[in-house]
Amino acid sequence: MWASAWLAGAAAPDDVLDALAPWADAHDVVAVDDAAADATDLPLPTRPPSSLTFLLAALRRAAPRGQARLVLPVAGDIRGLPGPGAFSDAALAAGEGILFPDAGLGAVPGIVADGVLRWTVHVVRDQLPPPDYVPLNHAEFDLRDQVRQSASVLTSLGVARHRPGVREEIAAALRSRPRSMWPDGMPPTSLRVLQHADEVDAILAAASVDEPGGALSASAASARRDALRPIETAVRVARRAAVAEAVRVLATSPAV
Repeated sequence: MWASAWLAGAAAPDDVLDALAPWADAHDVVAVDDAAADATDLPLPTRPPSSLTFLLAALRRAAPRGQARLVLPVAGDIRGLPGPGAFSDAALAAGEGILFPDAGLGAVPGIVADGVLRWTVHVVRDQLPPPDYVPLNHAEFDLRDQVRQSASVLTSLGVARHRPGVREEIAAALRSRPRSMWPDGMPPTSLRVLQHADEVDAILAAASVDEPGGALSASAASARRDALRPIETAVRVARRAAVAEAVRVLATSPAV
């Protein structure tokens, strides 16, 4: 969202850097191979890494008014990825990535050391699938509906039983997330959906934990997995829809 706002002239580069700071003490940037290095002037992984400032500059050179697209692929759900290749493999392994279709570039984040987040930049020239457009209100409704539909299954498995301290676990999981900063003009609906998705994600994490001394049988664990999977999918869809709507609005915001 911040990259799209900056490319549209609706955010200052320092604001982008400040917004990413809570996610890691340091952000490195490298090009995955010679093609990406030639296209962006970023260093290869064998050389000292560059910084986000140089990544922003490379994006501006490649597509001055481009927009970013979030991908959240997992096995069995690779919507939004280009064809087979290094970017798709890396994004699938990380569970996330960002595409800049107009620039023909993509970036995948990954922790490489304590407090160091590395963005690896790829050339992505394969024809991308059209954006997986989901109306934000539909994504929000489906997220709530999936939580409601799965509740009875989880209860029958004992997953939703009261566990001492479970509310504290969920609250702690939410507190542990980096503090998000939002660009001016961030759509309130996108913000609400992203916050709800974070809450559901924290509940999913708590629901995946067995009670002390109460490990599930293999069949029950499989049933739990099946019950949680639609909610996980709904969380990803809601996040993608919220980000897509925010990008659309921010990319048309008045320049600062």
